[in-house]
Amino acid sequence: MGSVSLKIGDGTARFKRATLCSSAVNLLMLFSVITTNLFALYAFTYSPKDHHNHPIHHTHKNISLISEQVSLILREIDSSQKKLAQMEKELLGYESIDLSRPNIASELKNFLSHHQLPLGKDSRSGITEMAASVGHSCEKSLDLLSQYMNYKVNGPCPDDWSLAQKLILQGCEPLPRRRCFAKTIPKVGLNHYPVSLWSNASDKIYSWSGLGCKNLKCLNAKKLNRDCTGCFDLGNGYEIQRFVKARGKNDFLIDDVLSMGSGGIRTGFDIGGGSGTFAARMAEKNVTVMTATLNVDAPFSEFIAARGLFPLYLSLNHRFPFYDNVFDLVHVGNGLDVGGRPEKLEFLMFDIDRILRAGGLFWLDNFLCSNDDKRRDLTRLIERFGYKKLKWVVGEKVNGSGKSEVYLSAVLQKPTSTAVNKYVETRTGQGPREHVDNFVALLLHVS
Repeated sequence: MGSVSLKIGDGTARFKRATLCSSAVNLLMLFSVITTNLFALYAFTYSPKDHHNHPIHHTHKNISLISEQVSLILREIDSSQKKLAQMEKELLGYESIDLSRPNIASELKNFLSHHQLPLGKDSRSGITEMAASVGHSCEKSLDLLSQYMNYKVNGPCPDDWSLAQKLILQGCEPLPRRRCFAKTIPKVGLNHYPVSLWSNASDKIYSWSGLGCKNLKCLNAKKLNRDCTGCFDLGNGYEIQRFVKARGKNDFLIDDVLSMGSGGIRTGFDIGGGSGTFAARMAEKNVTVMTATLNVDAPFSEFIAARGLFPLYLSLNHRFPFYDNVFDLVHVGNGLDVGGRPEKLEFLMFDIDRILRAGGLFWLDNFLCSNDDKRRDLTRLIERFGYKKLKWVVGEKVNGSGKSEVYLSAVLQKPTSTAVNKYVETRTGQGPREHVDNFVALLLHVS
């Protein structure tokens, strides 16, 4: 049985299950305390009627009885602890995948089996075996996961990328590796870089299986999401003008934002970057940008790669696979709208803060504030990080149905270590060396 990663899924479900688990734990603990006290009271008050005739005998008998009761209590406590642990796993969804269940694909069993290191314990890491891992939510989609892992070893993989993406969207991430050859699509007619940034390749180089559209023309006629309307048309329309020509006050230009960066902007991360136009414009400025996206209703990843850019096939429920403080800039639009409870947005924002270097820029681009509460909650969350507001614009746009919508665009600068210390000292009245832990408490405090 392999290890299972503890990636939190939907915030609401997690909150309800955690509340139920907490109630169960409290009831069991109360029962254990009452039972223990009753046993102790019985053990110390019990006395036979003829205790005057044999005091020594009855003293030994009472001691033996107390010892038996203590042993019984310890066994009850141990049993209760095991039951509590099992309940917590079942309620919170952290139970390991049961490979003994029927209809489990043999390849899934092989992948999740522990493999002993050939030379024994590794002196640097201390591990003795290699354990593969999958997302803990895979347990809830075990039938789909087993279907995904049902293939011919060393043969061609099934054309089931849509099944894989469905698992990812259900929280089954990372997916297990497979021992089969992925479908190969000839990439004929790719343009050379940098011409590829603004030239559409042939429709034949993309995988259209599982999609409603079968060509780029069909995609350009649809509004795939708020950040992608005609975003696959690189020759006409607005896509080629994005980030270099503003249509409203909420549209920031790349040159203006780059001039705000201290220490230079060299690397960036675009969250939910559509067809990769932001990364393309940044590439023209010698800035390397990775674009996180999924193939929801369109072959986004393949299209970005065809432009000579870097797609990252990743859902926003997944912890970003980067080390701390590595990016000079993080750009996000409506990909920040993760829905669910506020804690889900907090987890995402803290992960963005983790990968953004001190002095780096956080560019929030045309984020739709569907209501005042949403805008207020996001504003308060941003203020908790102590970011400097280099640019902050709230404006209105009229949507397709003629209704006015409120959008927020901002460029924020992550404070340097010195600025963070001053911010902590201002908010707490204490120096950072006196109470370092207060910084963590500060970030978790709602302003």
